[in-house]
Amino acid sequence: MELFLKGERCYTDKCGIKRRNYPPGQHGQGRSKTSAYGVQLREKQKVRRIYGLLEKQFRGYFAEADRMKGVTGENLLSLLERRLDNTAYRLGFASSRTESRLLVRHGHFTLNGRKVNIPSIQVKVGDIIELREKSRKIVSINDSLEAVVRRGIPQWLELDRDAFKGVLKGLPVREDVTTPIQEQLIVELYSK
Repeated sequence: MELFLKGERCYTDKCGIKRRNYPPGQHGQGRSKTSAYGVQLREKQKVRRIYGLLEKQFRGYFAEADRMKGVTGENLLSLLERRLDNTAYRLGFASSRTESRLLVRHGHFTLNGRKVNIPSIQVKVGDIIELREKSRKIVSINDSLEAVVRRGIPQWLELDRDAFKGVLKGLPVREDVTTPIQEQLIVELYSK
């Protein structure tokens, strides 16, 4: 499945999934079917890989989503979407979540006027994410802002391209997450 981890490359013909749609290796084309546990584990690993999380971080997010009111799977996706690195990626400041995480770690963003370098900060409704003044000339950021038109910006975010800033208008809901994720499989896996 295409996870769009390589940024702009995933939108071209150079994408590995478009060229070769089977697992690597000698036995890649003749795989047997997986068990129910294998399907659940694969889904959890896919979501972890999409958002770039380690197992301990992901388990912590699941525990927090389980404590919240509402549907656990939707709460989990909402928590993952509101991470600072993911929000910066969704706003179009980076072409991939990995690049966005790197930009946050190097201190290129401010959150509500304060410099931040922690990618896992939870962004709240009304928070302003802004690119720092000295970072506005970076070529990759400007290229990503030009390409964000193709990817689109979710409804829960608002981008001001001229001022290099974005605002979290509301909390993300399940319909806003366009990646094909079956969160109920993750909940079933952790509920065992």
